Amino acid sequence: MTTFPDFKAHIASLFLEAVSRIFPTDPLAEIHLERPKLAAHGDYACNIAMQLAKSLKQNPRQVASRILDAFPASEHIGKMEIAGAGFINIFLKHESKQLVLKHILQSGDEFGTCNFGAGEKVQVEFVSANPTGPLHVGHGRGAAFGASLSNVLKAAGFDVVREYYVNDAGRQMDILTLSTWLRYLELVGVDILFPSNAYQGSYVRDMASLILDAHGKRYMHAPGEILYDIPTIASDEDAHLDNLIMSAKRLLGQDYQYIHDFVLTEQLGDCRNDLLEFGVVFDSWFSEQSLFDSHMVDRAIEKLGEAGHIYIQDGAKWFRSTHFGDEKDRVVQRENGLYTYFASDIAYHLNKIERGFDRIIDIWGADHHGYIARVKGALQAMGAPSEKLEIELVQFAVLYRDGKKASMSTRSGEFVTLRELRREVGNDAARFFYVLRKCDQHLDFDLDLAKSQSNENPVYYVQYAHARIASVLEQWGGDPVELREADPAHLAGTHELELLQRLIDYPDLIESAAKERAPHLIAFYLKDLASGFHSYYNSSHFLVQDEPIRLARLCLVASVKQVIKNGLGLLGVGAPEKM
Repeated sequence: MTTFPDFKAHIASLFLEAVSRIFPTDPLAEIHLERPKLAAHGDYACNIAMQLAKSLKQNPRQVASRILDAFPASEHIGKMEIAGAGFINIFLKHESKQLVLKHILQSGDEFGTCNFGAGEKVQVEFVSANPTGPLHVGHGRGAAFGASLSNVLKAAGFDVVREYYVNDAGRQMDILTLSTWLRYLELVGVDILFPSNAYQGSYVRDMASLILDAHGKRYMHAPGEILYDIPTIASDEDAHLDNLIMSAKRLLGQDYQYIHDFVLTEQLGDCRNDLLEFGVVFDSWFSEQSLFDSHMVDRAIEKLGEAGHIYIQDGAKWFRSTHFGDEKDRVVQRENGLYTYFASDIAYHLNKIERGFDRIIDIWGADHHGYIARVKGALQAMGAPSEKLEIELVQFAVLYRDGKKASMSTRSGEFVTLRELRREVGNDAARFFYVLRKCDQHLDFDLDLAKSQSNENPVYYVQYAHARIASVLEQWGGDPVELREADPAHLAGTHELELLQRLIDYPDLIESAAKERAPHLIAFYLKDLASGFHSYYNSSHFLVQDEPIRLARLCLVASVKQVIKNGLGLLGVGAPEKM
């Protein structure tokens, strides 16, 4: 395989050499190379002269001129110019740009991958929605972001483990179990007022029907038994719900665990299938309950106590999280002996550290911002390396249908599921639209746009570029392997040079997207690349009579096709051959 020069690294090293010649005793500033927005300003721009001018107290343009005079010769640089207040613009030689094509066609699906991550072991935990109902469109954004980020990190050379934390212990699962049992009682003719704060969705009735079909009236109890010693709802609905849960556990005994496990299996299976259909696959599904079964929660709280960060107040155990930047201390074990959700979160993150990950990336909904200080503080309090933990916050997407905002309340049942969204707009549009914005920015999901077949629809626009190129290559009818040997010297037009530079940018883009945890950069890049191709397509003929020119142009567009395919693959989006 041909080697392809890293132009940015090459140019940066030459700048360092030039600066050291002029200012051998002056501390070297860091070399930053940027891509100018306009091709007329070069392929790269450097502000080193402006950085040095401050410390040298000299005019930046004069410093830039001295740097150019001392700049070593390069086989890849065509010319350099001083612009503005002292920027140095660098123009690559055409023949150097053209080297990228053979490299792309030889590398294929591997083009753009790099060893930036150097095999660092990274765990990415995302989605982790309570298995108490179908995933909704808000969860979908976290799923798309987490999956795309994982793909980008892997492409950048990290050893990535994707994990889903299953909240299979605690009150929410008890509420779902109770909700299902109450719906089951309705089906067998037992009239119990269904609490407004229980789970209302039709999926709860569906699970109740399955239980009835499988077990008949085995779990039937009279209203008097169920409501015995339970006060009327009155003003405290949560207390009433907890009393009903306690009654269900008392009456059903071991059968309660069966219903609990049944609804967990049903909802977790539905979640797993939904995500699989969405192209989101996990390496590990980690059970919260396992933390209790293995006494990991006990051990974590003991470690906090031994370090002097636990105190007892009103019979409950509190973690002094205010010592670590939290707004108030947090209960980890209630006066009744039950651990809080926070206690299992502490144990879970200690478990992650002990599994030996070099970097732990948690992807949470933006409403969990307040958890960051307390979780990091707990790790620090236990002597664990809290700096390994990184939190990415994802704003929920807001879905608009016919100009109206859709409700997404899991308890009420009035929510739009991820599955419904996928059926309406398709997986590709959903995955692409979800990563069109930086994860912590608000996202309005425009259904009308996502379904449209127009240039305004970004995923259609990018996929259409791929399909257009496939059509051109099909019309040509030759062996694509031949294009590796095409002479790219004929590619010197404006559109061609711009496309070549965009292709050269792709490996740097992967590194930047990994470094910044920003898969949206891939989406932006693909839109720009598709735009460049469509402009080229509209201004040029590819299947011309002159064979060297024909093969050169086909070599270029085949390379564009490959990079579009690679980029879409990182975002979990298909690259169709026909549209």
